[in-house]
Amino acid sequence: MQNIIYELTWRGLIQNKVPGLEEQLKKRTTIYIGFDPTSDSLHLGSLLPIVILIHFQKMGHKSLVLIGGATGLIGDPSDKYQNRIFLSKKTLQKNIESIKEQISNLLDYHSEKTELLNNFIWIKNIPFLKFIRDIGKYFTLKYMISKDSVKKRFYNKKKNGISFTEFSYSLIQGYDFLYLNKEKNCFLQIGGSDQWGNITTGIELIRKKTGKKAYGMTFPLITKPNGKKFGKSEKGENIWLDKNRTSPYKFYQFWMNVSDIEIEKFIKFYTFFSKEKIYSLILEHRNNPEKRLLQKKLAYEMTKWVHGNETYEEVRNISNILFNTNIQLQSLDEKTLFSIYKNIPHIIFPKKEFEKGIYLLDFLKRSSFFSSKNESNRALNANSICINKISIKKNILLNQENVIYKKYILLQFGKKEFFMVKINN
Repeated sequence: MQNIIYELTWRGLIQNKVPGLEEQLKKRTTIYIGFDPTSDSLHLGSLLPIVILIHFQKMGHKSLVLIGGATGLIGDPSDKYQNRIFLSKKTLQKNIESIKEQISNLLDYHSEKTELLNNFIWIKNIPFLKFIRDIGKYFTLKYMISKDSVKKRFYNKKKNGISFTEFSYSLIQGYDFLYLNKEKNCFLQIGGSDQWGNITTGIELIRKKTGKKAYGMTFPLITKPNGKKFGKSEKGENIWLDKNRTSPYKFYQFWMNVSDIEIEKFIKFYTFFSKEKIYSLILEHRNNPEKRLLQKKLAYEMTKWVHGNETYEEVRNISNILFNTNIQLQSLDEKTLFSIYKNIPHIIFPKKEFEKGIYLLDFLKRSSFFSSKNESNRALNANSICINKISIKKNILLNQENVIYKKYILLQFGKKEFFMVKINN
């Protein structure tokens, strides 16, 4: 077996690991990663464990993906400061089917078939008294409270504490590991760094119940610019894999706008290039950072993987049009304009508003491009507004002359924010 620990270490993909794991991985090992269906789509952070699973598969190991139909009913308290809002069983089932499809497509693109499991299948028939008697007896209250995911909530006087429901989450995840160890000969669980406490609970349960040694490994969490992790239940903007929640254009642009500091880390995290190729690309990028070689390479690899090559070509073409000042919108055909419209933020605007004309500041507010007229006015005074790629410096009267193909108006704020309006009867 090739040294998977070395491969993941130089890529920066190991945060913590149980001692002895490297020796265990000298032989074919079954590993598992879990996803709770708290949303109907995976996101940017969810790609990392999938990448790691593929690395393991490429080196001869077997992988299992567990969809938490049972644990999703409870909610993982890790990195949370208040109780989760419970989802209905109907919503959870819908989320499970969506996530299963996404994971299957992502894994099939790069590797062999992976076994997908749902922990609700084996947990639904366990009586409550049997569970707390057979599993709960192995863990003291002191041990459970020592877990970071519980401790942060348990001792936080400013918050509402932690419910028994979420407090029990770690035991159920620990039982999943025990079940997979017995039924699937699984000896390694991987997860984000916030899952370390849940993973070690499973390892401890396997040791106490069977006498076997099991292993765990965590990877670093991907965080937003504000330091918060990308998560299915996190508030604020996310980068989703579902094209209806994050457009392929926006997904592509995320990678294109990664900073030079972050991009060197991400090219190691998210691609399967060899060490030699990656360091060659990094060196070339450092010599000519203005060419954004790494950003373009990663945008290509990730958009093609998640959305397909045809979609990648479409969004790359849209980006070239929007950011190339030499390309006039009036020179484009209607099909291309519609492609831009559907891929960037947009709105339908009533045609009757243009019969007598509408002033720019009113239009910017009415179209929802800006939240207020004052905000629009400040942007206009700062020479930051473009209409159809033409800089506008005063509150002009817009009419049919500003509408391309009698349908479209492209709004732009600064260098990177675009918005398209479609004029309809």
